[in-house]
Amino acid sequence: MAFAVTHLKKSIAVVGGGPAGLIAAATLAVHGFSVDVILPEDRSDPRTVALMQPSLRLLERIGVWPGTLQSKCAALKHLDIIDDTDNIVSAPRLTFSASELGLDAFGWNVPLVELLPAVRDRLRQLDVRIHHGSVASVELGDTCAHVTLEQATTINAELVLACDGAESKLRGTAGIETTSWSFDQHALVCNFTHTADHQGVSTERHLVGGLCTTVPLPGRRSALVWMGKPSEIKAFIADPARLAQHIQLLTKGTLGLISDVSPPKSFPMRGLSAKRFAAQRIMLLGEAAHAMPPIGAQGLNMSMRDIGHVLEVLQSHDDPGTVSAMQDYHMRRVRDVTERQGAVSMINHTLIADVLPLNLLRVGAFAAISSIPPLRQNVIRTGLFPDAVLPEFMKQRADTAIHKQELESSVH
Repeated sequence: MAFAVTHLKKSIAVVGGGPAGLIAAATLAVHGFSVDVILPEDRSDPRTVALMQPSLRLLERIGVWPGTLQSKCAALKHLDIIDDTDNIVSAPRLTFSASELGLDAFGWNVPLVELLPAVRDRLRQLDVRIHHGSVASVELGDTCAHVTLEQATTINAELVLACDGAESKLRGTAGIETTSWSFDQHALVCNFTHTADHQGVSTERHLVGGLCTTVPLPGRRSALVWMGKPSEIKAFIADPARLAQHIQLLTKGTLGLISDVSPPKSFPMRGLSAKRFAAQRIMLLGEAAHAMPPIGAQGLNMSMRDIGHVLEVLQSHDDPGTVSAMQDYHMRRVRDVTERQGAVSMINHTLIADVLPLNLLRVGAFAAISSIPPLRQNVIRTGLFPDAVLPEFMKQRADTAIHKQELESSVH
């Protein structure tokens, strides 16, 4: 089913220069909205993001995917989940293949250093008004929000999208409270070269204290996300020369010899959920609305669903800032966010706590998935292709010819 580009003149201000903010701005501009985007100072981000097919459809929709971006990314053809906790009872190994669903790949692993410039270039093609700097204040009126920048420029918009991260100032301006929690963990991220072919396999190893995940990159290179005790992670950040040897141990030689490790960075692991996802002409997207550890490729994929639902709410309400529009967006997102965060936290707690009852719970769940084919299929579909919480246009690919015409017309 193809969706025609609507030439609406609703004015939207997007605050945030991360992937959620940039992609949201491009998505709304492609669909005919008047968009201003406020970008903070550009910062290099070494992380990669595993984007599943629904998220790639959104990137395709805005004219970013596949293009030249795809050549800098790697297809995710298989997912391997391995219990390396060395407990008395171990969970069975789970291997999922895209071919089980008749696909060439579940998704693609995309470096943010490639994705963000590609979307920024697209914003310029779409004539989105880009403002560099920070928000000084926001005045919320009955019919409009007034966003004033530190340079004294004021942007008037019917709706403000808060994509300004877990410490969101706009969330506070809207009076939205949060529930937050923390884990006794840091995550180390880096890229590395290996001598064996990864064969498109993303491997998630369950360790005592957290997960170690390797995700394919082009050629014989992979990305690493390793969650562990803060003291252990900090030791490797302080002495990165030891890291290649440790990755060799973590991967147990399955990727061959490890070398050429990029400078590692670390992030504290925490969770956050807004009690409301919209209020007073402000809608929360990305980590301003929800944050969680990098387990199961949920983070940015969930933010992409935020973007899709924002678009559908804007298309179905004459005034996107009304109480009914705010409620519509909140109800669309609350189930998805609650269920995903609950599942991620449960898996993480079983590894951090390392106590027998929680281990048995995890082992039992994995055993059921391994031995019951309908459950296995359901886990694949709900985990990677959650149709029940997807916006309509992310459920299926738009007609290529019509879509190309829409993209061309949106540039002019």
